[in-house]
Amino acid sequence: MDTAIRAAEEAHNPLLPIVSEIILALIVFGIVVVAVKKFVVPNFEKTYAERTTAIEGGLAAAETKQAEADAKLAELEQQLGEARHEAARIREEAREQGAQIVAEMRDQAQTESARIVEHGKAQIEAERQQAVASLRAEVGALATQLAGRIVGESLEDDDRSARVVDRFLADLEAAEGAGNEAR
Repeated sequence: MDTAIRAAEEAHNPLLPIVSEIILALIVFGIVVVAVKKFVVPNFEKTYAERTTAIEGGLAAAETKQAEADAKLAELEQQLGEARHEAARIREEAREQGAQIVAEMRDQAQTESARIVEHGKAQIEAERQQAVASLRAEVGALATQLAGRIVGESLEDDDRSARVVDRFLADLEAAEGAGNEAR
């Protein structure tokens, strides 16, 4: 038998496959294909569907978050713009109030200055009137004494001395007025 198997083996062409091996390979391949279709492909499909859903959900969530972030950014930029406008308005109001306060203080200072000058003038005039009255009294007394010495009479009488003093002062003022006109 050995010879028959050897003869059969020698008679077989190595380039041509053996039919029984081809059939056996097709049966094993069919079983593997059915097993892969039944057990592996559904798991792949399930995993693929889950990943697709997760990715699509993640993208939707990311788009939602991006839209919320864009809306929040726009809102913050609007608030920032409003805050800048408000700050500019407050600065302008402060400038206007400052200018108004300066103007009011200047007016108050000028009013106070005018009041002080008027008070000073009134005080000077009062002191001048007091000095004139004092000088009149002193000049009157000196004039009365001088006139009494010149005349050789006593001018102790108040009415007479008042008339003499008044006449002397009137003459003195007239002489002073004529001197001022000559200048």
